[in-house]
Amino acid sequence: MIDPRNLLRSGLAALFTATNKEVAPLTAALFAPDAEVHVSDPVGLLRGRDAIADGLITPIRAAFSAPRRRDLMVIGGQNRRDYGGDWVACVTHVTGLFTAPLWGIAPSGKLAYLRIGEFWRVENGRVTEARIIIDLLDLLHQCGRWPLTEAHYGAPITFPAPATQDGLCPADRTEGPASLDVVEAMLGALHVYNPDTFGSEGQVGAGGTWAPDFAWYGPGGIGSTVTWPGFVDHHRAQFLEAFPDRKGGNHYCRIGDGDYAAVSGWPSMTMTHRATYLGVPATDRALTLRVMDFYRCEAGLIAENWVLLDYIDLLRQMDVDVIAQAAALG
Repeated sequence: MIDPRNLLRSGLAALFTATNKEVAPLTAALFAPDAEVHVSDPVGLLRGRDAIADGLITPIRAAFSAPRRRDLMVIGGQNRRDYGGDWVACVTHVTGLFTAPLWGIAPSGKLAYLRIGEFWRVENGRVTEARIIIDLLDLLHQCGRWPLTEAHYGAPITFPAPATQDGLCPADRTEGPASLDVVEAMLGALHVYNPDTFGSEGQVGAGGTWAPDFAWYGPGGIGSTVTWPGFVDHHRAQFLEAFPDRKGGNHYCRIGDGDYAAVSGWPSMTMTHRATYLGVPATDRALTLRVMDFYRCEAGLIAENWVLLDYIDLLRQMDVDVIAQAAALG
């Protein structure tokens, strides 16, 4: 039996190295005829093979000269949530010279790393549904066209591969349930926090779930950091001040694979915009946020966390069209 992880890894890579004539047969081999792929703003829902090719694969191929996938993580497993299914989760970049427009973003003509998070449901060797977040806010930053009045709270870096360099279809999968247990314990503890320190019981120290030196890799707009103090200073404090009533955990998928785990909600968070965030004044609106989190655990603690958020959609709910604003910069 073919491992769905290897099937997805090789099949997706081929879509970006193939000739134009080969895209349709490759898409037909990889996707079920009625597959549905939900993509972050501004792409939306794509139904059927032709829509997936025309709405997702072809635009990226056209925008990048010599496009290649550079996978950082490919993990898989049975979904622990009631939604069910056998899923493959990936963190990847599509790299190449950014030479043609992509969904309204003007090209830089330079090498770019298009950051992507993916959750693929596989049945009988083909994708039947998926959720994909493409970090276009990070792409705008790479192009030097930052559309907001406030920039990253942490460091805007290219996502690194896992420190252990073993995130591509882990060979030893036995610890998958234990890794997901650690992540679920952390998620449960995050719901209640101290509004003065932004701390939550059960996060760090004795009985905590995060390693003392954990690394947190955030999306465009937030940036990356390390350790709990860095996490609070460079993401958590600003987020909770802006969205103090946020509630998360509405996940359709949670999987564990070896030392890795991944969770996603579409949307995951509901919250009210109560204070300025990324330079956008409070709107007092009820908002939702699509979320993907990928984790590496070590010795029973979370050592690394890669985070993809659909911030193009979140900002649009605040009446901010960042792609149009970036275009206006020239």
